[in-house]
Amino acid sequence: MKSLVESIVKPLAVYPDVVSIEMIETDGKLTCQLLVHREDAGKIIGRNGRIAKAIRKVMEASAPDMKVYLDIKKWEGTE
Repeated sequence: MKSLVESIVKPLAVYPDVVSIEMIETDGKLTCQLLVHREDAGKIIGRNGRIAKAIRKVMEASAPDMKVYLDIKKWEGTE
């Protein structure tokens, strides 16, 4: 699942080396914690959240028996 999300997110990012993905699975829930560069956050979320929703839908299709969450955080580090 991690490589699936990574294959969607990294091509969209201007700073793909900053992209970090952590999958947390607990009690029938799958949470994808996605860390992206602050300049890439808008591209990953998309207009009206369309890209984020699409990523969530792909995750739901890959894990139909689990509740799926996508948590996108901005990396505020220096370059």
